[in-house]
Amino acid sequence: MKYFPDFRLAFPLIICVSGIYVAGCGDSKETRMQRFLAQSNAMLRDRQLEKAEYYLKEALKIDSCFADAWNNLGTLYFSKKDYGMAMEQYDQAIQCKGDYLAAYFNRANTAYELKAYYKALADIDKIIIAKPDTAVAYFMRGLNLARLRDFENARAAFRSAQQREPDNAEIMVNLGTIYYYQKDYDSARIMLSRALHLDNREPNIYNTLAMIFIERKQYDSASAMIDRALAIRPEDPYFINNRGYLALLTNRLEEARTDIDNSIMNDPENAWAYRNKGLYYLMKGNTGEAIRLLEKSRSVDSFVERVDQYLADAYFAAGNRKEACSHLEEAVKRGDVSEAEKSQRCRQL
Repeated sequence: MKYFPDFRLAFPLIICVSGIYVAGCGDSKETRMQRFLAQSNAMLRDRQLEKAEYYLKEALKIDSCFADAWNNLGTLYFSKKDYGMAMEQYDQAIQCKGDYLAAYFNRANTAYELKAYYKALADIDKIIIAKPDTAVAYFMRGLNLARLRDFENARAAFRSAQQREPDNAEIMVNLGTIYYYQKDYDSARIMLSRALHLDNREPNIYNTLAMIFIERKQYDSASAMIDRALAIRPEDPYFINNRGYLALLTNRLEEARTDIDNSIMNDPENAWAYRNKGLYYLMKGNTGEAIRLLEKSRSVDSFVERVDQYLADAYFAAGNRKEACSHLEEAVKRGDVSEAEKSQRCRQL
């Protein structure tokens, strides 16, 4: 049984907060709104979210279509990871100001977090039409296309971003990751080497290099890369989970479980960790727990690699050939399993 590595595309948080300007003397409607906006921004910087929300709502009492206030309310809810509420505020901002590019970008960021990738792409397209030289718009386009597993177009989007910012290490890391998903490991390493030259403190470079070494069964080198990533960002749940994955590969199951459990504790929504916990139980022969955790991984994030393949293994082990072959069919669609392998394992069904 082949166990696939787990990681995600590097995604820097970029949220646009509406700027303010200094109003003239007097106590006009515009002056009062801008004062509330300035006070809210100060509270946001100090992480006093309740006060920030209060000032924004005071501004909206003056003008219920004050787009900057709606936009910043969205940013406030986004910072609390209340993405549904953030989306509502950005919708209001755009309804009040149809050409508000910052709100379109923020709404695209929020749609990405909500896994509404086509909605995000629609907003990104509006930004690109209005500002075709905006590198970050192409970057976001690449991220969303990658999540849709449209790796060719994702690569083209990241290339467009790179043309506009040729010395941006994060763009190169994501290009390297796309090449990795396409199993073009040589191109991935070239791109990651370029990123490393620009920023040797970017941990995702080492993490992705580790994945390449894993595919080539160079486990000592992979371990060294994960250690370097963790030296820079020791609490990262994805890097911790990858160390656990390496422990699984080298049959150090209890070490693996410790890392995987710590990853889940640090990020309860880490679908890759649930997948690896399922693999742990599969290797231990506990098919019931393996199925439960692999199904959980699949429900949390359908992007995670090899889940259907491993669910097929677990259902075969549990004697449920019909369910196993159903998952193998899905694994074939995703390119994780060949049609020949599926036919061979399910030919008696």
